[in-house]
Amino acid sequence: MKNYKVKDLMVPRAEYAVISEDASIYEAVLALEKAQQAFDQSRYQHRAILVENKKGQIMGKLGQLDILGALEPKYREMKGDTPGMAKFGFSKKFLLSMLETYELFNKPLDDLCKKAGQAKVKTFMHQPTEGEYIDANDSLDKAIHLLFVGRHQSLLVTEGKEITGLLRLTDVFAAVFHAIKECNL
Repeated sequence: MKNYKVKDLMVPRAEYAVISEDASIYEAVLALEKAQQAFDQSRYQHRAILVENKKGQIMGKLGQLDILGALEPKYREMKGDTPGMAKFGFSKKFLLSMLETYELFNKPLDDLCKKAGQAKVKTFMHQPTEGEYIDANDSLDKAIHLLFVGRHQSLLVTEGKEITGLLRLTDVFAAVFHAIKECNL
């Protein structure tokens, strides 16, 4: 996979929805919808929005799970990484008992959506860790390694100190999928 570079598969920043950290979740949803409509329909739809600070620097991502988490702010009050707790061996019964114990989603969906829509993006966005950045000139094998070991849906692509795009797991998988087919014909 060393003959592929990250820049060959990344989605350029210009093709991605980018919103201010001070935007509302509602504004983020509208920006994502607009970006999906404008994006090449032969590729997978966007599932995240890039979040920028007042200086125009990307500081995070707002993904599908982040938006779902905004529906129930009590998740933020609970200790730990609740959506990822199943990986620690907790039973489905225990995980579902949390709905009742913490009174999660105890309001009508319309009420939850209205409140979530007014919440600020910076409250729910994901701030990438060091392992979620990759250089545009890095090889695809390095990207696959970071995606796999970090269990990431995407990596922020850099050129110098600037974020120039996003490398999505779906695009990497599509390239590998086609390579597997070609190698086994």
